[in-house]
Amino acid sequence: MKVLMVCLGNICRSPLAEGILRHKCAQQKLDWYIDSAGTGKWHIGFGPDYRSVQIANKHGIDISGQRARSVHSADYEEFDLIFAMDTANYKDLLGWALDKKEESKIKLILNEVYPGENRSVPDPYFDDNGFQNVYDMLDKACDKIIEKYA
Repeated sequence: MKVLMVCLGNICRSPLAEGILRHKCAQQKLDWYIDSAGTGKWHIGFGPDYRSVQIANKHGIDISGQRARSVHSADYEEFDLIFAMDTANYKDLLGWALDKKEESKIKLILNEVYPGENRSVPDPYFDDNGFQNVYDMLDKACDKIIEKYA
């Protein structure tokens, strides 16, 4: 299984989601490939936001080695599942898909926890206190992803 986590800049939410899912897969000895990317190009090559690194470390997960990248057309072929963090990312990803097969891989991550509610993971970039909340949301979603797809 290959899973791509996607947010806007690939420095806050999707690196956390990548780290959390990778950690859970390692614990359960699942041979999954997990990556993350952004719909924007502002932070390409940079590491995750220090607040994402801190909250991940608090939970025993090291995401400091990740580097931001943008979504590529090849991602639609390479990955089995593409999880968008919010509805804007979801719409962007759908807009770039070339066909129904590619569209079918794109999911809104919180729909794994709250099916059909189309909830978004809030962007914590402008809220220092939002990172724990985002971590908690993604932690639950990653549990559901493993439960559903493993």
